[in-house]
Amino acid sequence: MSDPATSPEAELPTSPETLLARLDELGIGYTRHDHPPLFTVEDSKALRGDLPGGHCKNLFLRDRKGAMWLVVCLEDRPIDLKALGALLGGVRLSFGSADRLMRVLGVVPGAVSPFALINDTAVEVEVILDGAMLGHRPLNYHPLVNTTTIAVSPEDLVRFVESCGHTPRVMDLDPATAG
Repeated sequence: MSDPATSPEAELPTSPETLLARLDELGIGYTRHDHPPLFTVEDSKALRGDLPGGHCKNLFLRDRKGAMWLVVCLEDRPIDLKALGALLGGVRLSFGSADRLMRVLGVVPGAVSPFALINDTAVEVEVILDGAMLGHRPLNYHPLVNTTTIAVSPEDLVRFVESCGHTPRVMDLDPATAG
């Protein structure tokens, strides 16, 4: 029996269909690709074939005081949490728990993406977008479940994030040039 906390059938506050309807309402174009569940960047690389565009990873982070961040970057971008914490004002970062992830963003581990911000109605999460990622067309993310990937333009990604009440911070996350 699968773990209900990580099952794609876990009860989500917003369904992928509701999210896609919201994208349609906003006039955001997307291309949909259905696939077996993907839990890691390695899973994604193995199954995507020649799917074009920037392939991304999403890190749900928190500090000791409970502040939260969603860091969205290219899948191969190395992220040093200590260095990122320094960039964000000297905070000590760690990964948010699966319980916190579900409570705040309404998704299970393996399905984190900027589209989960649809569930952050209290605007508790600060959004960090990797500047280099925004140079890719299209950008690929899971729409609340890890059995589908949708491709959107960088401009539409930012427009969606802003429609959820968030003001994304675009940062240079390249460890060779950041800081």
